Amino acid sequence: MTTRNLTRRAALVAVTGVASVLLAACGSGAGGAHAGHGTSASLSPSASATGTPHNAQDVAFAQGMIPHHQQALEMARLADGRASSARVKDLAARIEKAQDPEIRTMTGWLKTWGEQVPMAGMDHSGHTGMSGMMSDDDMAALKKATGKDFDTKFLSLMVEHHQGAVEMATTEKSKGQYGPATGMADDIVSAQNAEIEEMKQLLGKSES
Repeated sequence: MTTRNLTRRAALVAVTGVASVLLAACGSGAGGAHAGHGTSASLSPSASATGTPHNAQDVAFAQGMIPHHQQALEMARLADGRASSARVKDLAARIEKAQDPEIRTMTGWLKTWGEQVPMAGMDHSGHTGMSGMMSDDDMAALKKATGKDFDTKFLSLMVEHHQGAVEMATTEKSKGQYGPATGMADDIVSAQNAEIEEMKQLLGKSES
């Protein structure tokens, strides 16, 4: 009996040892799996949150186009109480309808990327060197204008403003990396070039 008990005890010890080795191996594997998840979570915001990489040009595009669009909205909102032409009022409403959602979209990108978002209602004097941006004097003159004078000033200034946006968007299309940003840039080029032609036609009619 003593010999048999010793044999059973030895077998039990052996089984326990094997189980310990297996548990240790499983623990190591689980740790490895968690380490893998940690690596995934530490990826840049562009890869983990959006699934698509971005570059410095994409950031510059969003940070520049947001205040550019904000100024266009300021200009467009003046038309309702000042413009004499129904077509100018309609154009201004379309500009606001298109660009306000784009501002929200670009703001979301910048927040996702951990980049600074230009504040709404900010002083645009620091952006007057940006392509197409109006100066404080231009905006003041537009606010004082009414009737046909407003129509002419609005169309002339907005043509210039749109041309600046098209230039910025063209740069994004050629140098940007983030797909949604280059896609928006393509939409801006198409839509605003069409509006530029429309405004030039309206100016031609008002000048004749």
